[in-house]
Order: sequence, then structure tokens, then C-alpha cells
Amino acid sequence: MIPQTTLAKIRSIFGSAGFLDSAEDRIAYSYDGTPLLTHLPDAIVIPQSVDQISRLLKLANDEGFGVVPRGSGSGLSGGSIPVENSVVLLTNHWDRIIEIDQNNLSAWVQPGVITAKLHSAVEALGLFYPPDPGSAAICTIGGNVAENAGGLRGLKYGVTKNYVLGMEVVLPNGEVIVTGGKSVKDVAGYSLKDFLIGSEGTLGIITRVLLRLIPKPQFSRTMLAFYSKLSDSAETVSDIIASKITPAALEFLDNTTIRSVEEYAHLGLPTSIDSLLLIEVDGRSAEVEEDAAKIVDICKRHGALEIRIAANEQEATKLRMARKAAFSALARVRPTTILEDATVPRSEVAPMLERINRIASNHNLMFGNFGHAGDGNLHPTCLTDERDANEIHRAELAFGEIFSEAVRLGGTITGEHGVGLAKLKFLEKALGEPAIDMMRKIKEAVDPNGVLNPGKIFSLRPRCEGPLPTNREQIKKFADSGAFT
Repeated sequence: MIPQTTLAKIRSIFGSAGFLDSAEDRIAYSYDGTPLLTHLPDAIVIPQSVDQISRLLKLANDEGFGVVPRGSGSGLSGGSIPVENSVVLLTNHWDRIIEIDQNNLSAWVQPGVITAKLHSAVEALGLFYPPDPGSAAICTIGGNVAENAGGLRGLKYGVTKNYVLGMEVVLPNGEVIVTGGKSVKDVAGYSLKDFLIGSEGTLGIITRVLLRLIPKPQFSRTMLAFYSKLSDSAETVSDIIASKITPAALEFLDNTTIRSVEEYAHLGLPTSIDSLLLIEVDGRSAEVEEDAAKIVDICKRHGALEIRIAANEQEATKLRMARKAAFSALARVRPTTILEDATVPRSEVAPMLERINRIASNHNLMFGNFGHAGDGNLHPTCLTDERDANEIHRAELAFGEIFSEAVRLGGTITGEHGVGLAKLKFLEKALGEPAIDMMRKIKEAVDPNGVLNPGKIFSLRPRCEGPLPTNREQIKKFADSGAFT
């Protein structure tokens, strides 16, 4: 626990209105979107200025406590879960779009801006911010940058890092830097913004972000294709890519997910099919119509049972709901839903799905599968019950095998959710010890006292090797389990 004398110093920085330590508040910020992981913070702080954050981090280095940044708490790797001797720092109330610069196709935003809110604001001006995480309605830009979030449009448009021009960041020692800017070209020194994107809140606290915008596509065409065999849908994906068509979205759902979505959203989906693809193309009218026609031919050539094409935006929204409702629908099936992500080369999507299903069967578990077929980012989702310790243990073992298979097929353990607490033990097996050692050295150089989001990404060292604070019992239970051996 952080000593009361230190907590009093923290309170003096933020005032009574910006300092929370009641039992209710501590419980409210003890977890995020990750199942099975929770820990009470010592306090929660609500900064009103960059200076307050700077003073907090300087105090953290002096007094030896951790600071855990948090946006909406929608993360799925335990990245914003507190560890022992730590306070949670909220940024979700910093939710102002500071500037939309149409001349330079950019926008300055605060870290708490909801992603969907930014979409609406720029699209009203004929502009486009492509990153579209599944949680866009609730997640924040700061969290997107910290996790390098992807989304449904990642195949064509890339992920968050492709749209960050610059940022203002408070470093672990309390110093403030602004890196990047509106210049299209800038190679003056190391690209610090790229260094910070995806660092999961371990290297700096984001206080402003400069985002790149592009012109809004003029037209789009959205369709669903239904298949009796998973292999047919996988071959469709490969053929679309090989035909040099780059859809804005190319998503898939398996039978378990389809049945769950239909029961939840009543979209008129056939529940006997093995898989479906959600496909969307956008751009100029003639190009869109040409690509859509080619895709329909490809789908038919690979045995599509039916193809539904939206006639207008209202119908397109309904078709997209088949994919966007996937997680919500699966979450209704069992008390506990463990949504993971593993990425493989596109050519290995079908083999990976077959292995996921085999692993689930071997461990007598129920899985639903959906994800970004076009870029190989899969979301195997275990439907379980955390009250059943044996079943949870089997789920841990199953996910360990799934991550191993992804790496074996030339993929990785996470495509967009991050490492956080949930996957830190498995990172070394994915990247190798030399890469982990380099990352540790970067972290220790920037944050020698381990005050910023301690315990995330890396397996923790004994205290005699450094002051990184953590809840050891929690880490042992969820990261050093048999799932990662």
C-alpha cells in the first residue's frame, strides 16, 4: 500500500475533487475489459492540467509508487489494471477535439476523445479517420494510440500508427515533450512518436494527439457472402487478395458466432451455414462497382450459397451489424467470455481456424471465432464460466496452445489487443530473448524507477533487481499458469 503520507501529497496536487480513494471508487477502477484480472488501486486521480500529471510522476519517482494511465477501460489485455502500490490516472474526461485543420488534413485531439465521436466530426466535413476498432463507440483516441489499435478497416487503411502525426507526452520523469507535427516530411532525429505508439502506457502519458485525416471515400458497397464450408470462405479471401482488390473490410464469422448473432440481433442470418464473410469496398463510384462485381464472381466461384448486397447505407449498416455484434452476441452465451486475438499470415487463416477448433475440442471447450480475415487477425473467443476453476484452467491451456500455433504458423500472439498483463509470459516465446532484452533496456532507460504502468508487457523481475511493483499472486495465477509453458 502507498503510505498515507504519500497519498496526502498526491491529494495536494489534485485537490479533493481530483482525488478518489473510497472503496466504491477503488473497486470501479480495479478492472478493465479483460476477464479474470482485477486489483484495487490505492487511489484514483483526475488531472485537470499537464502540469498536474508532471508533478505526479515526479512525486512517483521520489516516493516509489506506480502510475497506471486509463482511458475508457475497454482494453482486453489488462493494460489499465492497477498493480500494488499504484494509482490510476484518468484521461477519459479530456475529451475535446481541439482543432480540425482542413488545409493540412489533420486534427489535434485530447486523449479522451471517443473514437466514434471523431469519426462523426470529421466525416461531417467530408474527411475520414480510418481506424475503426470494434469498441469505437466507447474507446478513446489515447487508448487507441497506446495500444496501436486496429479495426475492421485495417486491411485497406492500416492501423492507428499510420494516422498519428504527432503527440504531446508526459515522460516517466515528469518532463513534457511534443514530438512530430503537421509537416508531411520530418526525419530530424529518432521518430519518437513511433517509439511511443503501441507502448501500452509504459513509456509516457499522452495528453494531446495530432492525427492524419484523408478525404472521405465517395462511395462504398457492402455485402455478406454465406458458405457451407469454412475452407470455401478462406479460399474466397485468398482469391480476392490475389486479384489485387483491397477491400475496406474483409471479415468472417464461424457458425457458433453466426448463431449467437442471429439469436441476439435477429438479422435474418441463416444459422445452418458454416461461415460468412462481410466484405466492403469503397472509393470512387466506377472503381467500387467494378471491384464489387469482381468480388461477387469470386464468391460464387468458391461456392457461396448466397450473397446479399446492400442497396443503401441503411441496409449496409444492417449487414455490418452481423460483424459488429459478434462479441456482444457471444458474451450472452456463457457467464464469462474470454476474447483473444492471434494473427497469422493470410494464407494460414484456414489452417489456424482448424487448429483452434481442434484445440477447443481437445479441451472440451466452447469457442466462437470471428475476425479480420483479410489481414489474418483472428479473435478466438472462449465461452466459459469463471466459477468453474477446472474449465478456466482448461481455457488457459487452450489459449497457450493457440498462441503457440499462431507463432508456429509465422504469426504473432496479438494483432491489436496488446500484451499488457494477459500475455506477458508468452511474449518471449513469440519474439525471442534478445528482442525482449532490448525492450527492457529501452524501458529501463526511459523509466529507470519503473513508475509508469509497471508490470505490463514484460515478465517481472525479483525486487532485488529493481523497484518494479506488482501484485505477484495475480501475475502468478494469470501469466505464469500452465497456459504459457
